[in-house]
Amino acid sequence: MTDLQHQAHAGSFGAVAAEYDKARPSYPPRLFEEIERLAGRPLRGADVLDVGAGTGIATRLLAERGARVIAVEPSGGMAAQLHAVSPGIPVVKGVGDELPCHDESADLITYAQAFHWTDPDKSIPEAIRVLRPGGALVLFWNLKDRSVDWLGEQERRHAAALPSYHYYGTMNAVTEPLSRYPLDVFGAKVRWERTITVDDVITDLRSKSYFAVAEPELRESVLADDRAWLLGLFPDGRVVEPYTVDLTVAVKPR
Repeated sequence: MTDLQHQAHAGSFGAVAAEYDKARPSYPPRLFEEIERLAGRPLRGADVLDVGAGTGIATRLLAERGARVIAVEPSGGMAAQLHAVSPGIPVVKGVGDELPCHDESADLITYAQAFHWTDPDKSIPEAIRVLRPGGALVLFWNLKDRSVDWLGEQERRHAAALPSYHYYGTMNAVTEPLSRYPLDVFGAKVRWERTITVDDVITDLRSKSYFAVAEPELRESVLADDRAWLLGLFPDGRVVEPYTVDLTVAVKPR
């Protein structure tokens, strides 16, 4: 993906914020237990920056576990949706490459489904600057299990139909830059699944950047084909989606 394409994809979410909030997957409780274990501290009472917070799917879960969370989000559309759903969570405009925060002001910096939109050569030093000693940079992604036949076939269908289709799969290429910095890096994987309707699958797809940037006629054609194909596979309209959450925790030395 070129820099211009990357920018177009990164800027596409504001227009699909409602779809994003409605149909994107949440995160299982065990993920937050793993974050606490690898970071070596409880979320309760922690000062957390949730960067690229989007509509606040992960932000709300962090707050529910007792963290003092500030959402950092560059998109006005996404931030407006977050505020509408969770007016008690403070939101500031900003990006991970240039955090609007004081030095050593956070215990945890989290990126849920968002770190791949940053420039690691900027966002990692920024995280180190803002984290307190012993604090942690926490990166996680919900990844669909593409080894499941229908999900693998769906990926092939989208790759063939959409010029800008991309699937990040493993995050190794994204998290590898962490090794260049004085951080103690740990990882874990958390498996879970959700059951949703075919309509929710389509809504979720609308929130993907490679659908959001597609020409409307092409987008609607691919989504209509997907709906018919999914109903052929799942006549009752109920779909089980298996996920693995890929978690990386990088701790700043004390």
